[in-house]
Amino acid sequence: MKKHAIIPVFIPHRGCPNDCVFCNQKAITARSSDVSPEDVRNTIETYLPTLTGRGLKTIELAFFGGSFTGLPIPEQSAFLAVAKEYKDAGLIDKIHMSTRPDYINRDILDNLKTYDADIIELGVQSFDPDVLRASNRGHTIEDVYKACHLIKEYGFTLGIQLMIGLPGDSPAKSIASAKEAVRLSPQLARLYPTIVLRDTRLLQMYEEGIYQPLTTEEAVSTTKEMYRILDDAGITILRVGLKSTDLITEGEAICGHTFHPAFRQLVEGELAKESLENQLHQLLENAGETEPQAGNFAFKSNGHSFSNMIGNAKRNKLYFAEKYPGIKIRWQLDTALEDGQYSVIKY
Repeated sequence: MKKHAIIPVFIPHRGCPNDCVFCNQKAITARSSDVSPEDVRNTIETYLPTLTGRGLKTIELAFFGGSFTGLPIPEQSAFLAVAKEYKDAGLIDKIHMSTRPDYINRDILDNLKTYDADIIELGVQSFDPDVLRASNRGHTIEDVYKACHLIKEYGFTLGIQLMIGLPGDSPAKSIASAKEAVRLSPQLARLYPTIVLRDTRLLQMYEEGIYQPLTTEEAVSTTKEMYRILDDAGITILRVGLKSTDLITEGEAICGHTFHPAFRQLVEGELAKESLENQLHQLLENAGETEPQAGNFAFKSNGHSFSNMIGNAKRNKLYFAEKYPGIKIRWQLDTALEDGQYSVIKY
């Protein structure tokens, strides 16, 4: 049962005068009008009846879409006052926001503390300075380090958002960014393969032939390695890829084949496949075999991870059936296994 829910408040392009090459905030927030504190109250009142009484452990109010701390502090305070009212009443548990690394300083954090905010996610995107420049991010790596250290000093929960396949990026650079993120010890992370949207400089760059988006396979391959690095470090990965509901219409994603409604499952399915195949070969090696010619095997996971074990559109089942036609595989549940843990047994 789901134990965590988010009440999202979108503030489209508010607080952010920068124009990153990939950004069309109207498209990715599906909102174009300004948001008022009263809108925040109305949003909370709309969501709460559907959330209360469901045994949820945590209900968060999250400000997404723009760079929240880039707003003038009086505007931030007006939004936060509404959030704090509901938190003080015990109706929500946490206040969550996303922002840019260069919009963090002590005055801002002092104000967030006043309103009992909890979680700050930074849109870092990359730890490579050339990628940041080519993407017109408008902040430096030093801004990222400073912001992360301040956020942790003040006791906020830190989240880091990374993108894959930006201009000037490479698999090696993306993987290095994941490793650098681990060094800064965030509690949360998001991984977003770059998608080419309408009305962006990135679309112009694609049309001019100076930017080539990743294929789905390339995006999955790199994201998988970044996911593994973050997960092994105990960092909670909140999201992998945009949701379909993050786009106004299906036509918003132009040419970046990285958009897939089940992108996270593609990534987690690849990780499951690697684990299963590694264990299969280890069993064969222990038995003195080089290739599985015949035999019966059980591939196991718990219920939550079963769809990843099978793979999106059953691609893992098809992969093993095609690559190892001589063996018989039973796909089974094992409640003793943890999420993301898989077991291969020969019987």
